[in-house]
Amino acid sequence: MIQRATFFRKLVESSSLPSKVGARYSTAQAATLLQPIVQSDDDESIDIDWENLGFHLMPTDFMYLTKSCEDGHFKKGQLNPYGNIQLSPSAGVLNYGQGLFEGTKAYRRDDGGLFLFRPHQNAMRMQIGAERMCMPCPSIDQFVDAVKQTALANKRFIPPPGKGSLYIRPLLIGSGPILGLAPAPEYTFLVYACPVGNYFKEGIAPLNLYVEEDLHRASRGGAGGVKSITNYAPALRAIKSAKERGFSDVLYLDSVNKRYIEEVSSCNIFLVKGKVLSTPATCGTILEGVTRKSIMDIARDLGYQVEERLIEVEELINADEVFCTGTAVGVAPVGSVTYKGKRIEYKEELTSKLLYSRLIGIQRGIIEDKRDWIVEID
Repeated sequence: MIQRATFFRKLVESSSLPSKVGARYSTAQAATLLQPIVQSDDDESIDIDWENLGFHLMPTDFMYLTKSCEDGHFKKGQLNPYGNIQLSPSAGVLNYGQGLFEGTKAYRRDDGGLFLFRPHQNAMRMQIGAERMCMPCPSIDQFVDAVKQTALANKRFIPPPGKGSLYIRPLLIGSGPILGLAPAPEYTFLVYACPVGNYFKEGIAPLNLYVEEDLHRASRGGAGGVKSITNYAPALRAIKSAKERGFSDVLYLDSVNKRYIEEVSSCNIFLVKGKVLSTPATCGTILEGVTRKSIMDIARDLGYQVEERLIEVEELINADEVFCTGTAVGVAPVGSVTYKGKRIEYKEELTSKLLYSRLIGIQRGIIEDKRDWIVEID
């Protein structure tokens, strides 16, 4: 097991380095010292309240980092101590928002084994986003290997079985300096991690959503269908307003007709009517979530008819059940949706609980993984 980051920093500080040492030399020296620490098998306890994790930033020990070459390919990356990075004031990501991020999780099983859930899907989604944003992107193998390295380096932060997960966030940003509106000349790919519990403060309690009619998350021809960093800040005003009125999150409508539901700020949405499961079709304005795709496959296995289509907001009135899906939220039941001042309440959670238990069963190894979704990392 790896040692604490504080131990690593003390080791670096106590080494016989010159007092005036450049940042590049420090990083190289740190990388040299890192390898034996990462490979250590010594177990080390960690003082974390696993029962009350929530979804908050908790710095871990290490992060993965690499930069692009002139030909657009990425150099072999390395693990560094978790910490700040240096950026030029004219970096493409700071001036023109040229950046993407992903989200995946590492889990610990009852037998102590560690694994990832469908990281190749995240890698492919980043490649699609990179093409849209005119950015080079790590290969699928590079991406998955970086996620694995980050998870293992922060192994002691992976919660016990059933207590949460290690949320892993890969970032691809235009780090090179640029003044005119154009793709950045250099890109940084980094991966960091944080132990998390439930995303919403409600925990496993049903969510209360508010249908936003004036502010829009995405529009046709934009970047709503990729996980661009530019998609999220515009949603903050609607989220803030909704939460001030006691709602959990916002459900957005299409920006053209304002009659079709699209997605919630941080997750996809499903409606249940009998044995039919419906979710908005991804037509460029909706992010195609990995959990969304997984739940659709599981639902078909259980005999549900699954539809991807335009869903009018009025259909919420007659739905038997509504729930959300996402890497961060998992599968979250919806208790109510408020539209035009009218509150629509849902009492049933049978389908969402069934699908979630099936998903968790596959992730924990209780149910056979017939689609090779699970990637062992230890």
